[in-house]
Amino acid sequence: MSHISTIGAGMFSDLSIAVPSTDITRTGYDALSEADLKDLFANEIASIGGTKATDTYVRVTDVREFPSMGTPPNIVNVPVYGSSTSQQIQGQSDAPSMEIQINFVAAELADGTILGDMVGDGKAYVFRFTLLNANPDGHASDSVGAATGLGTVENSMYFWYGKVEALQVNPQLTDGNTATLTLSVQSDFQGAFTV
Repeated sequence: MSHISTIGAGMFSDLSIAVPSTDITRTGYDALSEADLKDLFANEIASIGGTKATDTYVRVTDVREFPSMGTPPNIVNVPVYGSSTSQQIQGQSDAPSMEIQINFVAAELADGTILGDMVGDGKAYVFRFTLLNANPDGHASDSVGAATGLGTVENSMYFWYGKVEALQVNPQLTDGNTATLTLSVQSDFQGAFTV
């Protein structure tokens, strides 16, 4: 397929995390090509009872709200004495963090699950965010299976290297329980790519 070519709601958008049997270092991540990044997301496994292996990934499901994706601006407004407007200059670049609101299903994020064990473990992973306006046949993005998985609908993918820093549960008295999953970004964003 191609990149999204029409206006629409990204209600089928997806966040996945590569979980190979051997951790990927930052140097290893920097050496990955577009095809290599896509290949990391060839075989989906479940957070509960899944086994890490080559080119496996786990999806963050039940997402309620995604934050803005991409590199934030590094602009600082500096007041200028005697002027009615401020001057804008480029500031110090800080690694961004993202807070993802999810509908909380405790079993999927408990200790002993793949996602639950990632929270605060200090390890970095390869993340893939896929902007989707339609529901694909699957979420695999390996470059070999372009006519399957994400390749069945228009899509735009972004990759980065980062950590799952924290999980905060937000108990609700009148609605479904939610949680905030905080991710830190340790690299530049790569993309947009498509399958």
